[in-house]
Amino acid sequence: MKDKKWLIGIAATLIFASAMLYFVHFLLFHDLHHIGVFGLHELAFLPIEVLIVTLVIHRLLEERERKQKLEKMNMVIGTFFSRVGTTLITCFASHDPNIESIRSELVVTDAWNEENFSAVLARMKTYQYDIDTCTIDLERLRAFLLDREDFLIRMLENPVLLEHEEFTELLRATFHLTEELSRRGAIVECPLSDVSHLGGDVKRVYGLLIHEWISYMHYLKRNYPYLFSLALRTNPFDPDSSVMVT
Repeated sequence: MKDKKWLIGIAATLIFASAMLYFVHFLLFHDLHHIGVFGLHELAFLPIEVLIVTLVIHRLLEERERKQKLEKMNMVIGTFFSRVGTTLITCFASHDPNIESIRSELVVTDAWNEENFSAVLARMKTYQYDIDTCTIDLERLRAFLLDREDFLIRMLENPVLLEHEEFTELLRATFHLTEELSRRGAIVECPLSDVSHLGGDVKRVYGLLIHEWISYMHYLKRNYPYLFSLALRTNPFDPDSSVMVT
């Protein structure tokens, strides 16, 4: 309601200002004919002006703002993978009993194009994510996530990510796993049913991680070759990867 009153007030002020300027023009020149011609001319041009401002300039500004938001959003996503994501992928993939069936498909190379990224994303949508929770070190995983809990909270609070629903879901799932682990005592004392429940939370994060990792690699390939080069050399799915340039 306050915003509506503010808009009405602004509109009334502008109309009043225009009327006063026309009145001053009449007092100075006493020429109603010129005022009428000039006013009709401006009124006739108004639809074209609205067209230019609304459909052209506004769209260009929106596109520029969208690109700026995308840049900021992917900077935040890159920070997430540097601090948390890549380590989690490495951990989870090493306890995925079926990882060898997809490993070669996730070894991204510099020769990949749009079709390669689209194909691997489609493939991963049908992949049955699994984690052997009996072999994964949940105590170590808990310590790792708790050490980065404040970082995850700050990520969730970042307004830049509000429009990226899939990455927000990944953060939410990761934070949920952190909370689940933090509320338990010694993991070795948990019954198998509870470990199985934790395994479900781990698999949820694992699936979302891989999807977002592929999308982020695609973004780097298109926009930042030097960052993409480092990402290739630290690929968590490539057993032969090395950060060293040889």
